Parts: sequence; structure tokens; C-alpha cells
Amino acid sequence: MRVPLALMFLLAAITAPGLTMAQEAPVITEWTVPWAYSRPRDPYAHDEETVWFVGQRSQYIATLNPKTGTFMRVSLDSGVGPHNLIVDDDGTVWYAGNQKSHIRRYHPDDGEIYKIHMPTRAARDPHTLVFDHKGNIWFTLQGANMIGRLNKESEDVDLVRVQSSAVRPYGIIIAPDGTPWIALFGSNKLAKIDPDSMRLTEIVLPERNARPRRLVATSDGLIWYVDYAKGRLGVYDPASETFEAWDLPSGSRARPYGMAVDNQDRIWIVETGPKPNNFVGFDTKSRTFIASVPIPSGAGSVRHMMYYEPTNTVWFGTDANTIGRAELP
Repeated sequence: MRVPLALMFLLAAITAPGLTMAQEAPVITEWTVPWAYSRPRDPYAHDEETVWFVGQRSQYIATLNPKTGTFMRVSLDSGVGPHNLIVDDDGTVWYAGNQKSHIRRYHPDDGEIYKIHMPTRAARDPHTLVFDHKGNIWFTLQGANMIGRLNKESEDVDLVRVQSSAVRPYGIIIAPDGTPWIALFGSNKLAKIDPDSMRLTEIVLPERNARPRRLVATSDGLIWYVDYAKGRLGVYDPASETFEAWDLPSGSRARPYGMAVDNQDRIWIVETGPKPNNFVGFDTKSRTFIASVPIPSGAGSVRHMMYYEPTNTVWFGTDANTIGRAELP
């Protein structure tokens, strides 16, 4: 097993336009996954010794113990196409069977894998999962053009079809007020859903060629999104229904993808256009970029990220077959 890579970059060496200098930068460590070319992605830290992730190409869910560098693999059925996972407080793992039209749960105590099918064949590709404030699971279905909600107790699945066709529901978050927000990646739109009525509302972004891919919410209820096509970070204020946007340090070639928000309302984004990918920080209070750190492995692409507050870290998987951790300043 390769020794983890660790690297610190001082921001004094960064010359990207619009970047505010700081004394410290995030420290990035990567662990090489022992199953080659498996596309490890979407890690979820359950505790300081257990980080779960999926192997999208190689049909597994697995854990990394970052203290020892050891991995544990749970092999899945052929063709499941695990895309994303989230973990309950009790250690139950929920993952999307993206190619088999279901969501599965797994608990390491008994090793049982239980399958929950979608209620219609049209809901063919559960994509990204997120817990709401009640502990239920909301998820996107990109190809099916739907958003779903799974009630964990009853196992009922409610589906909402997006009115606009082929808009590719992609990233999904739950805002502080409990509202699910979705990035409609195949369009220049966001969407929100009233969890009581299940009514979906589309919000059109100011630029026709924008393509929002992932999004986060800050503690003040603002909705932040990355514009993959134009290389920008945007924000929408639901109260005033206004927008603002900033060019990322790499500009139009940035291809921003994975993003996360920390407990200081700083936003962390990976630019997947540059080689190596850059791990970029943005301070939402000063509205300035505060960091841009190359990912040591090159990354290839970072598709989704998770902030783990107990250790002030952001976790991510890369197409370079690594699991990465950014220790935030």
C-alpha cells in the first residue's frame, strides 16, 4: 500500500486573479485505493476511523481507516453501479444502485444488504442521496428527470417529475429551513421542493448557457452553486430572488465540480479543468477566494465532497484512484 501523500502549499505562491492571500492553505493527504481503476468516489466520514465510499466502476462499497491507512471492501452484485452513499448515525450505509433502479442499505454489524426498489421503472437511476432534518432520504434521478424521497421507516418512495424535460437533476442539498434544493445540470436552472406539498419550483439562472452541477447552502439560507460550463461560483438569495456570481481562479477553464461548505460558511470547490485539479476556497463573508491548492495525485476529476466537522476536514474521491482529505486552516 502506498504511503499517503501530504502536501502544503503557501498562498504566497498563488497568482490567480481575485485570490486573497492567507497565511495557511489546506493540507491535502491522499490514500491510493487498492482496487485499480475502480473510480472511488463520494466518501462519507462516519467517525475518525471510518470513511465509507463507493467504487463506481468495480461494484463495491468500502471503508478507509485514515489512522492506519487500511481498507475494507464489501463486494456488490454485478452491474449495480454504486454512485453515491450516505451513512446514518448508527452506522447504516445507504447507497444508490444507479444502474439497477434501487437504493440499498447495508449495516456492517450483520453484513445484510437490503434493497428498496423504485415504485416505477421510469425511475431508473438514483443518483445523489442526502438526509433531511427528519432523517429521511432525498435523492436525484438524473436520466429519469425526477427527484425522490425515501421514508426510511415505511420504505415508501415519493417521486416528483421535473416539469422541464431532460434537465438532469444532479446535485441536491437540504437548506437550513428543511427545503430540498437541486441543481438541474442539463439546463440553466435550480429547483426547490416544498416537502409538505411536494410541489417543485424551477428557478432560472441569469445566464442562458450556465450549467449548475453541485450546490450548498450557507447558514444564512443562501444557495450557492458551481457553474460547470462557465467556470463560476454563483449564489441565489431566495428571499430577494437575486443572483450574484464570481469567476473562479482558473476562469472559464475551471470546470468546477465537487463542492462543500464548512462550519465557517467557507465554500470549498474543486476545479476539474486544470491538470492537476485545484482545491479552491471561497470566503462567503468577504466574498473573496482565499485558497487554491493543487491536488497531489492530479485527481482527474473530483465529483462530490463531504465536510466532516469534528476534524474540520473535507473528504473527496478522485479519478486517479485515491481517497483525499483536505485539512482546513
